[in-house]
Amino acid sequence: MTEPCPARLACIGLGANLGDAAAALDVACAALAALPGTQWVMASGRWCSRPVASSGPDYLNAVACVRTRLSPEALLEALLAIELAHGRERPYRNAPRTLDLDLLLHGDLQRQTARLTLPHPRLTERAFVLLPLLQVCAALPGQIVLPALLSVDTGSLSGDLAAWSALARRLAAEQGIHPA
Repeated sequence: MTEPCPARLACIGLGANLGDAAAALDVACAALAALPGTQWVMASGRWCSRPVASSGPDYLNAVACVRTRLSPEALLEALLAIELAHGRERPYRNAPRTLDLDLLLHGDLQRQTARLTLPHPRLTERAFVLLPLLQVCAALPGQIVLPALLSVDTGSLSGDLAAWSALARRLAAEQGIHPA
């Protein structure tokens, strides 16, 4: 018999730009809350963003937090199953989506496998992830472990909210994200 995984706070990026995006995010949050060994914590506000390296309608984005005993790999499989149940197709990279769920953080774990990289490899590139993630960080002080960022100004590593907030503001100005 295997030992259960310790409960960790996982942050999941949610997005949709096909169909009723708001309803898709609502249903996804309910599905996350219903996962075995998982307790719903919260979701951020919703943000609108343009598609990245693609075309189509604007996305509706958010970040959800759950406390889970699922391993990162098991949680990823559950996220993929929720996407599939909601009509997610993958005809090409960055295709429009009925639902997109990305495992951003799983406690302070770091992983790099063929199927999963933690923290999410594009976490520092997308304002539509950073702004809602910072909202949940503010609501759950000290509970979310952000990886260290390399400061462009000083060349040093920093994991504090000020460094993350500065990055999020810069990316938001470049990428045109706004609250829904």
